[in-house]
Amino acid sequence: MDLGLRGKRALVCASSKGLGRGCAGALAAAGVDLVLNARGAEALAATAAALRAAHGVRVTEVAADITTEAGRAEVLAAAGGVDILVTNAGGPPPGLWSDWEREDFIRALDANMLTPIALMKALLPGMMERGWGRVVNITSHSVKSPIAQLGLSNAARAGLTGYVAGTARQVAHAGVTINNLLPGIHATDRADALDAGVAKAQGITLDEARANRAATIPAGRFGTAEEFGAACAFLCSVHAGFIVGQNILLDGGAMNSTF
Repeated sequence: MDLGLRGKRALVCASSKGLGRGCAGALAAAGVDLVLNARGAEALAATAAALRAAHGVRVTEVAADITTEAGRAEVLAAAGGVDILVTNAGGPPPGLWSDWEREDFIRALDANMLTPIALMKALLPGMMERGWGRVVNITSHSVKSPIAQLGLSNAARAGLTGYVAGTARQVAHAGVTINNLLPGIHATDRADALDAGVAKAQGITLDEARANRAATIPAGRFGTAEEFGAACAFLCSVHAGFIVGQNILLDGGAMNSTF
């Protein structure tokens, strides 16, 4: 399917690896020029070089911490008037409700709620003026089915979801859509870190922890960054203009719900 995106420009955050890279790769395959951001310069440069070589698109990389004001300013200066924004940031650490203080919540909100909001506020006006734009926020399946040990993430991402619900309906008339992708367990560094914590706590191997978690997913496996990226690219396509303010699960059926 031709996604109708050739020649568009996209800013993809946290895109040197994992789900962000999956999204960047799918957009590049559709002919989208990219502005990539991540904190690690070496991994980011390697990803940018690989996408240029594979797809022949223009790729600008900006190594900066997108969760800081200075980092956002640097990224936005390089991005200019992009047509597509994919927001993404690593989730806060797991723990117990009794572990977290106000400062922990502020850090979680800065990374997983306030940063995407700031990027949307900066880029939505240009999209609306041009009459076309796409925003995809990578959040988490925890906004529909909270995860007890991820209370910081539950809180921050739920806040972003509420913001998007209203904002998406205020900009849709201008040809701009905002939607959220809610990943379940995918084969990423984040999953490895969580599984390593489980393995240590339960005295089992990492492979055993992975197998135990995969067994809880009806699909019987973890998702891949590539199939996640394909879903993101479709939401950014010309075919998705009537999808507005939605929260789309990609979890292999793990959440057992009719609606």
